[in-house]
This record gives sequence, C-alpha cells and structure tokens, in this order.
Amino acid sequence: MDELETIRQDGEAVPEEKAEKVSVTEEEPPETPEPPKRSLKTELIEWVKAFVFAGVIVAVIFGFVIRPVEVKGHSMEPTLQNSDRLIEWMLFYTPQQGDVVILSEKTGLNEALVKRVIATAGQTVEIREDGYVLVDGVLLDESYIYEPIDAEHRGDFDYPVTVPDGCVFVMGDNRNHSTDSRFREVGFVSVDEVAGKVVLRIAPLSSFGLIE
Repeated sequence: MDELETIRQDGEAVPEEKAEKVSVTEEEPPETPEPPKRSLKTELIEWVKAFVFAGVIVAVIFGFVIRPVEVKGHSMEPTLQNSDRLIEWMLFYTPQQGDVVILSEKTGLNEALVKRVIATAGQTVEIREDGYVLVDGVLLDESYIYEPIDAEHRGDFDYPVTVPDGCVFVMGDNRNHSTDSRFREVGFVSVDEVAGKVVLRIAPLSSFGLIE
C-alpha cells in the first residue's frame, strides 16, 4: 500500500511521516475560589447594626420631622373630633395664619393643645359683638367654625389687639367651648411653643385626609 502523503503550502507532496505534527492541548480554566463563609456571630452583628441604624432613622423622623398625636376634647369641632389621630409636621415649620397647630404644654394650661392660628405677629385681631372675627380690619371667612362667638366668650381683651413680635393668636374652631388666646390663661402664644402643624388625619379611616 502506498504511503499516505500530505500536501504542503508550496504544493509539494511529502510523506505523512515527514509532515510536522502539531498537537493542541486545551487548558481548563482556573477554579474560582468560593468566598469565605461568615460565621453566625458575624451575621448576628450585621443584623444588629442594621436594626440599630433603622431605629436611629425612625427616631429622627418621629422626633424631629413628624409625630402622631391624638385629639383629646371637643374644642376643634367640627374640624377635628375627640379621639382623632393626626400627623403633625415639625421640621422647619413657621406658623401661618389659618394653620391648625399643636401647642406645647407650656401654654398656660399645662397640657398640649390643638388650635387654629388666627393671626401672627404684627396683625390686629378684633372680635365683634356679633361674634365674628376680623384680622387687620378684614372679616375672616370661617366656614370651618362650629358657630360664631357668643357674648360670654369674647374673652378678656379690649379689642382690637395687636399680636406681639414672636407670638401668634390662636382659637379653637368650636369657639364657645375652647380656652385659647382670648383668655389670659393662654393669651398670646410664643412661636417657640408651637410644636408643629397638623397636616393629616389618619384615623378614623372614614375621615382620612389632609387637614386645612
């Protein structure tokens, strides 16, 4: 039998045994080392750190940004009802006329109060004999009140009065059943004692919504 031949690039026939033999060896890729397993102690420490961090965030939010509060009493009816649960906004808040606010325990009644800001520093408040309220000579459109102020609840001031610097004048929406800035027990309230603004009612769910 004739010897097998291999054709070179120049076309010359050569015996197979004379042809250069090239062998290719495939190398296996290096194995990827597995990451070291963490111990149970390390896992627990990581979980504790996560819970502590989350706790700090929650504390900051509920200590300086928002706070849940509950209404006690009837002085803000019909806007707010007894036992309503609210969200109060505290961060970078400056009282504005018309806002529903939470006052600190230092307002004279030794308890936190929820009232509406009627006037701010420099504004003049007048309560007429018919019970309607004017601020800077303009009659307020108070669709939120329960009823106008009767003669016995105009308060301790001789009107009109001007709100001092750094203070606000507040009243409850249930005007004839509210102790507020009309009476000397509370009087003008320092803005430093205004803890925050009521922004949302969260309970009862049937009344869920923003507070205006």
